[in-house]
Amino acid sequence: MQIFVLKDIRRIKQNKNKMKINSNYKLRSIAGETIVVNQGTTGTDMTRIISLNASAKLLYEQLLDKEFTLEDAAKVLVDTYDIGGEQALEDAEKWADALRKCGVIR
Repeated sequence: MQIFVLKDIRRIKQNKNKMKINSNYKLRSIAGETIVVNQGTTGTDMTRIISLNASAKLLYEQLLDKEFTLEDAAKVLVDTYDIGGEQALEDAEKWADALRKCGVIR
């Protein structure tokens, strides 16, 4: 039971952290795919491609140039796809984690 409580507390803390999409990254459409490209940084590893599905692209576009929390991202998903808040929060967390690992979100 303690692990569950600690996990929930950690998740609540993470949800309150403000994030922002790194302005060096831009969306591009190539061959019908939406990808994220790092512009303006020399020595960038161009062997990795970050491809976004429709919901990931929506979040990127809606939250670009804003400070946001996971709740803000989840609200975009709830409002657009009419899904439950818990599912939207899980999806937003996966999206943010993936982009954070690539340096797109800071």
